[in-house]
Amino acid sequence: MSIIKKISILFLISFTLMSIIGFWIDTINSKRIDDLIKDKYLKISNEIFQNIDNKDRVESLINKYDLKRVDAQDKKNRELLYYEKHTFGFISIKKASFEDEFIIEINFLDENYTLKTPDEENINDKLKLNALIFLDIIVLFLIFLYLLKLLSPLKKITKKIENFSSGNFNSRIDIVSNDEMGTLSKAFNTMAASLEGLIKSREELLRDIGHELRTPIAKGKFLIQKIEDSEQKELLEKIFSDLEVLTSELIELEKLNSTELNISTFSAETLITEALSKLYIEKESNITLLIEEDFKIDADLHYLSIAIKNLLDNALKYATELPITIRASKQKLYVINRGKKLSKEFEYYLEPFTQELSQRDGFGLGLSIVSKIINKHNFSLSYFHKNEENIFCLDFS
Repeated sequence: MSIIKKISILFLISFTLMSIIGFWIDTINSKRIDDLIKDKYLKISNEIFQNIDNKDRVESLINKYDLKRVDAQDKKNRELLYYEKHTFGFISIKKASFEDEFIIEINFLDENYTLKTPDEENINDKLKLNALIFLDIIVLFLIFLYLLKLLSPLKKITKKIENFSSGNFNSRIDIVSNDEMGTLSKAFNTMAASLEGLIKSREELLRDIGHELRTPIAKGKFLIQKIEDSEQKELLEKIFSDLEVLTSELIELEKLNSTELNISTFSAETLITEALSKLYIEKESNITLLIEEDFKIDADLHYLSIAIKNLLDNALKYATELPITIRASKQKLYVINRGKKLSKEFEYYLEPFTQELSQRDGFGLGLSIVSKIINKHNFSLSYFHKNEENIFCLDFS
């Protein structure tokens, strides 16, 4: 999970908790304040009710408590906080939603007083507390946005590093800042420039070595033809042939580190046909082809066909019984041969210069090249042994 996702989850958790706490505090304060105000105005209401037959005294009490008359016909929707019925009347205290005032209604026979209370300081304090909670939520949200802005360069840095690791060695980060992101960008650019120089130097060296080796190998193979001793001639031909194969495989292995893939869409049948065209087969009957489902693949046809060709070559080389089988089905391609199970873990054979038996032909680079090609395409290669068969499965899904 990315850092931004983690921060987003933490923000949502914090926001939810703060909202719940704010709602809980508001509910408790509202109830507490309503109870306090109800008690206060209940005493006032009882005092007015007891003196309701003395209009001068009632007016005095109304002025004393700074009450204001309101229209008795006003039927606004109000919450009833208190109601008490008396023999010849009643007392009620109501509160209008989202208002800071309460309505006292006192009724005795034909006398009716509907009075509005002044603004309550307690209610104002509650509103201030709610405003502070709301402000905390806003600040939390602003901090979240600021963190996202601070971390946004990480996406660009990650993308550039992934491009570099994929073989785009001229990839650089164009972030200019005085914080750790800027320092990281400068450090990466310096490292990338140094590595690019080293990689190019190594590539040039290997190309030069390969070119220089091909010349003496070609001359040696030409001079071999003048040797009359057939036994020595065959031995020297084998030596020079091995040198040529080794040179080609080393150069191919190195090219995979820097070459960008030429992605195109083709069918599994096309891939198999291209791989077979690169493979030298003594008899066509040595390979059985089963295309149960011809599916589409997005990849570099040239390199992927080399990988299949190497798998087929190994299958032919180590098979105890021919033919070998290549099968295509459900976005997977299988190369199958009859033989003993590999004596070591499959990952061991994906390293350069490793092979099952030292007396076999080759240099142990075939599966290493296959592994590099498969990893470069983000496909997967697996191996298992079943019913005395070695099965190599290439998964394109």
